[in-house]
Amino acid sequence: MILNGMVSQQSEDYEELQRLVLKGRVQELKMLYFLGKDLLRWAEQCVEFISGIPELGQAGIREQSFTAMLVEGPPKGVFDKLTSWGVHDQKAVFSRAIGVNSLLAQPPSAETLATTFLLNYHRFSDYLYVCYQNLVPFAPIRHGNFPFDLFASAEYSQMLEEEWEKDERRPVS
Repeated sequence: MILNGMVSQQSEDYEELQRLVLKGRVQELKMLYFLGKDLLRWAEQCVEFISGIPELGQAGIREQSFTAMLVEGPPKGVFDKLTSWGVHDQKAVFSRAIGVNSLLAQPPSAETLATTFLLNYHRFSDYLYVCYQNLVPFAPIRHGNFPFDLFASAEYSQMLEEEWEKDERRPVS
């Protein structure tokens, strides 16, 4: 409210509050950068996988096909898991992460970003996602044809550990 002039402020309070907001925005952008990096790597791996399937390799399925599916219509299990983690607008989070990562080659720092961008990065990253999606024509896909799940790092590590333990208990022939 102070930043928007709705509450009277003293100059030093305003400057400190703005500094804290900008610092928080840089952290949000870093989080989105790394998430976007993971999402784009996933989409790239999906395309690499299907390129070995003759029927799919020529179907116009691109990375944008997978990112659109993730943003617009993820499987119910993915949606439910994100909700359980406290993510209630997966569309905004995923699209902005992809947009931010399509622009930046490395995690952002406060020194390299304009105040206008930091205060409005939501709008900029929304448009960056649209630009990314429109780089090439792509075939739309649905999660029913390309099922997938989402795992937190610790959850995935636990699954790997359990799988390794099963392998260790198997008799060697």
